[in-house]
Amino acid sequence: MRSYLFVFLLLSIGAVSAAPLERDLGGGLIYYRIRNAPADLPGAASAPRRSFVLDLRYAQADDSAASAVGSWLKTRASTRTPVFVLANASTAPGLLALLARHNPNDGVLVLGAASPGFSPDIPITISPEAERRAYDVFETQTDANALLKENASKVRNDEARLSREHAAGSPVEDAAPEYTAPPRLEDKASAPLAPPAPPVDFVLQRALHLHRALLALKKI
Repeated sequence: MRSYLFVFLLLSIGAVSAAPLERDLGGGLIYYRIRNAPADLPGAASAPRRSFVLDLRYAQADDSAASAVGSWLKTRASTRTPVFVLANASTAPGLLALLARHNPNDGVLVLGAASPGFSPDIPITISPEAERRAYDVFETQTDANALLKENASKVRNDEARLSREHAAGSPVEDAAPEYTAPPRLEDKASAPLAPPAPPVDFVLQRALHLHRALLALKKI
């Protein structure tokens, strides 16, 4: 009896952990985290004028995954409803091979930290350790904006760059983060201790900024 109960608990835990993570990021942008492809791919029909973030970072995949993900993207991505795909060196090789063949003009935009064998449309500078930490925290963070920290000036910069480059078909590269001067020693001594800020997922943040810029430019 105990052995049957143990097996049941294992299956239950596996079923819970396999459920895809879904978050509404506002503005008609929905986030999906895929841990196992194609099992985690959302099956519901896409709502009109809805855009998506498909997070394939660290995703595992079986032999049918590339075909299934490719079909999912084809039925949802367009120039008016873009899909922002997040990937990295730890994404399953079959999925990286699929992304290497995509056409950005079809509405699929790949973002991530570049590495040997992976060249995203928009490379983001972030260490593997920082990316993994932010990725894990986002799993349990109920307030998505706390990990994204929208920056209004950054969104405006994206608007200008998109209108100048992206709409013309030129490649878009991620800009270096703005420099912020560190606090002075005397300021540190007098300031009260604040709780540590949650890690920022710069890859997901960049996808959000691009979506907001496209919205402001009325391109989606």
